[in-house]
Amino acid sequence: MASLQQAYLAELEEYLSSGSFAADFAWSEEERRLEMLNFLEKLMDLGELADETATRIIFRKRGE
Repeated sequence: MASLQQAYLAELEEYLSSGSFAADFAWSEEERRLEMLNFLEKLMDLGELADETATRIIFRKRGE
């Protein structure tokens, strides 16, 4: 079973909310910018998956 990495999520949240990600993006080369955009896209996909998973397990429990 995968470990839930709360510390990593907190670090990632700080990196995004502090403006550091945006600053890094502004100063990065094109290849790195594409990598960063792909990272954000994957993160958004995971957010949608997390929402779907939470909805499914919450409503499944209610239906039992």
